Amino acid sequence: QVQLAESGGGLVQAGGSLRLSCGASGGTFSTHVMGWFRQAPGKEREFVASIGRSGGSSYYGDSVKGRFTISRDNAKNTVYLQMNSLKPEDTAVYYCAATRSQINKYYVRDYDYWGQGTQVTVSS
Repeated sequence: QVQLAESGGGLVQAGGSLRLSCGASGGTFSTHVMGWFRQAPGKEREFVASIGRSGGSSYYGDSVKGRFTISRDNAKNTVYLQMNSLKPEDTAVYYCAATRSQINKYYVRDYDYWGQGTQVTVSS
């Protein structure tokens, strides 16, 4: 059983940056593909980014390509999401997720473990 805990959310002005962190415990971090999702009020949970087990491959949702970067530190059991050039439409609760899959996954249903989420609010 993997437990995930996100941190780093907050309020930022449009054009600003935030870095989210997600610490994992209770399992072997390096054997899990990690992902970030987000959910805005009244909307479905949306894929943001995923990263392979070694960190050698990463994928992004179309709405964040070129602005967000996912990375991981297996020695620290932590995955990060660097968010630059933030827009008001990035406002959402951001969730960290882990999957036992050996390849990157993009759908909510493919992830086995979830954090509680951290709020990101971007003001215009």
